[in-house]
Amino acid sequence: MNTMSSIQKTTIRNESKSKVQRFQDGLFLVLSQFSALFVLIVLLGIIISLIINAMPALKEFGLGFFVSSDWDINKQKFGGLISIYGTLVSSFIALVIATPLSFGIALFLTEICPISLRRPLGIAVELLAAVPSIIYGMFGLFIFAPVFADHIEPALSGTLGKIPYIGTLFSGAPNGIGMLCAGLILALMILPFIAAVMRDVFEIVPPMLKESAYGLGCTTWEVARYIVLPYTKAGVVGGIMLGLGRALGETMAVTFVIGNAQRILPSLFAPGSSIASTLANQFGEAEPGLHFSSLFALGLALFVITVTILSLAKFMLIQMEKKQGSKS
Repeated sequence: MNTMSSIQKTTIRNESKSKVQRFQDGLFLVLSQFSALFVLIVLLGIIISLIINAMPALKEFGLGFFVSSDWDINKQKFGGLISIYGTLVSSFIALVIATPLSFGIALFLTEICPISLRRPLGIAVELLAAVPSIIYGMFGLFIFAPVFADHIEPALSGTLGKIPYIGTLFSGAPNGIGMLCAGLILALMILPFIAAVMRDVFEIVPPMLKESAYGLGCTTWEVARYIVLPYTKAGVVGGIMLGLGRALGETMAVTFVIGNAQRILPSLFAPGSSIASTLANQFGEAEPGLHFSSLFALGLALFVITVTILSLAKFMLIQMEKKQGSKS
């Protein structure tokens, strides 16, 4: 009798515990689905808001808005080409500079750096990401730009400026403020993000693979090229895209050092404008009408550019994985 009672109590406890677990699992499923759906709803809301507010400008100027270089507030003529050009060029400069530096930092921290220094140096790199963007902008405007104008730009003009075709990019008055300066400041800002992601993905490479390569006589560069990069290419591309997203949308730092000139010049020394800097400078003073709507159209253009670049990166990554699979 006692044995039957004990078995019944155990069965009741197990059933009660199962009910609690099923409830918890169901609650977790609902919360997870709500979180995912909430993100999609917010994203959809942003898209709809941008389209609605940009519609007056798009009706007035059509798709020609995105290829027009007009930006005259007095005449109410607006075009987004100048800001789109500045956004793409400054972000491209930042990626060209930051990506190899980030790769070198990540490779040094994971393969070459003494173990006792890896954590302090890693934390130092990550702390760069905690610096507010306005501090980068002030540093660029008051410290970096004068040094850039007095020493770096004249040196670039005297060397790369003499080379046919590409010399045009490094010509003009060395005033320190311009597209190249903005790109360099952006490179400093996105470097810790890309380097941190690369370091983390490099650390997940199985030690056996690297030790086998070293045992065959491979150098550190060969291990990084033929073992580490193929194994972690998805994470590396993700880190680069994270940095690119930060560069495309950066506002205050770029506003300080890009010059905020509504014109397109071939020289990287010349001042320009980006979508984010244009929005920062003019959104607070824009009156309802074509000017206000055109700023929303610029925001829509930035959104489309970001989504397009991320989609192309994802497509490129899928194609790389297919090629690697076919080779193996």
